[in-house]
Amino acid sequence: MSQCEGKMNVGEYFKRIGLHGSFDKPDLETLKMIHRQHVMSVPFENLSIHCGEKITVDLELIFNKIVRSNRGGWCLENNFLFGWVLREMGYDTTILGSRVCNPSGLGPTETHLINKVVIDGKTYIADVSFGVSSQVWEPLELVSGMEQPQAAGVFRLIDEGDFWVLEKTGRKPEVLNPDFAKSSLVSREETKQIYCFTLVPREANHFFDVNHSLQTDPTSLFTNKSICSLQTPTGFRALIGWTYTEVTYKPEEGVDIIHMRNVTDGEIEQILTEKFGLKLQNKLQPANKKACYTI
Repeated sequence: MSQCEGKMNVGEYFKRIGLHGSFDKPDLETLKMIHRQHVMSVPFENLSIHCGEKITVDLELIFNKIVRSNRGGWCLENNFLFGWVLREMGYDTTILGSRVCNPSGLGPTETHLINKVVIDGKTYIADVSFGVSSQVWEPLELVSGMEQPQAAGVFRLIDEGDFWVLEKTGRKPEVLNPDFAKSSLVSREETKQIYCFTLVPREANHFFDVNHSLQTDPTSLFTNKSICSLQTPTGFRALIGWTYTEVTYKPEEGVDIIHMRNVTDGEIEQILTEKFGLKLQNKLQPANKKACYTI
């Protein structure tokens, strides 16, 4: 499809995430519904890097990729698009930047784009693109220390003065395939910090340099691993390199059931189509080099 085919419109986006009708009331209920539909319909994925494609922070190109070509994207694409949709709908929305936490500490730069939304005097953080078990299904209210239970666990936003921290308390992982019992992809931290952010408004150009480095730096997580994840009504699916995972949340039992298996190059295209709704234009070269990443 031509990169210039037609003007962007919210109706096309609604169709992409499986919503039909007009949603002209920018209230919390509508925001929750759209947020949830997005994470259930649009994968968090960096496959473009491993297909020889360049990822840009250009709204029209992002719209064509995610909405018209039925692809997913990483946060700089998904959350940038989501913020545009909310503004088009009349929400009071601001882009923020956040630094991602990993086992070696807090990232030095703001690599993760999120959206702040104000509704009836209350502030919410909307993030439709972190993926795997750290993905929120609905916006989080910006109230320090308040426990906000969701399917993946209990989320909290904590005001540390100079910045806010997002943390999550999850459940014990129960890996069904014994071959993966000690997999480095499985997180065993019950409570973990996900990222921190300030309330300083950002523009898209704030992320231009980091967008380039994340897809070119040989030490970047995203050049070392091909990642695709999609939320499901009962948990999520993920394809990391050649490892396919299905996670089922069992809050009533206090566990997450994890089924992992390795797949062949010949299976990958079918898995992307059947499990993630993706059809790639260019051939994927899967990658799963050593890097700090857990599902």
